[in-house]
Amino acid sequence: HFLATPCFVNHSSSRSLSLSLSNTHSLSLESKMGKGPGLYSDIGKLAKDLLTKDYNSDQKLTVKSFSTTGVALTSTALKKGGLSTGDVAALYKYKNTLIDVKLDTASTINTTLTFTDLFPSTKTKVSFKLPDYNSGKLEVQYFHDHATITSVATLKQSPIFDVSATFGTPTAAIGAEAGYDTQSGRFTKYNTGISFTKSDSSASVIIGDKGDSIKVSYLHHLDQLKKSAAVVDITRKFSANQNTITVGGSFAIDPLTQAKVRFNNYGKLGGLLQHEIFPKSVLTISGEVDTKALDKNPKFGLAIDLKP
Repeated sequence: HFLATPCFVNHSSSRSLSLSLSNTHSLSLESKMGKGPGLYSDIGKLAKDLLTKDYNSDQKLTVKSFSTTGVALTSTALKKGGLSTGDVAALYKYKNTLIDVKLDTASTINTTLTFTDLFPSTKTKVSFKLPDYNSGKLEVQYFHDHATITSVATLKQSPIFDVSATFGTPTAAIGAEAGYDTQSGRFTKYNTGISFTKSDSSASVIIGDKGDSIKVSYLHHLDQLKKSAAVVDITRKFSANQNTITVGGSFAIDPLTQAKVRFNNYGKLGGLLQHEIFPKSVLTISGEVDTKALDKNPKFGLAIDLKP
């Protein structure tokens, strides 16, 4: 049901869902993913998703279907301003391998190969974009009951390396990430974060932008079914002496309709309404207005996601 959106699902459930196409050979990996602290990118993700996921100012239509051979097909049409684009994607599972190919209207082919348990307790991704032969990327994720490590390398003559690691449990985790450019010999990023997750709440602190910012977020579920939640996010940018405070919430109007709202200290007010028009198919209407500059045109977006 679409009301069980990612912002209301715990980290372990999200990771288990992403492996639902894998066979029994990957059960050991799925178990470790559920028991471990999660990826570094999971820190603060619940609050971020509630405040940003599904908000848009464009018109988007997505149609998903499945062929008789087991291929999942997704067609997307997007109108952004006066520009219209589209793409067609195909996802196919073969044993422990997921093959994802996407072709867009710019004649660009994006291909991602995901291997589960290619090595014990790992997930390996290889992605590349044609005709850009320097776009290749290799990602390896390692899962342990008390640690996860992710390493990413661009496949070109002077690669960029990204490494992240988290340690702890599903309820308390600390992690860090760093990026290094071999061509310039400089670090592209280094950040650290900590998260605490309970059955009814989630909190995180992230020191980012090479130590130039700190973000504190807290999400609290308002009901046992986790269909409604409230969140507050506070970001401090030291070099600019700037604070951004954003509050938001998500509420179930009825079993088929979900609403979101967000507001920050700069007067930006956003809202979103999602309705399941028929099983597995969702209509999303979103908008944003600057309450301190009402003479400006508000932003509106429309998205339709159709599934069989």
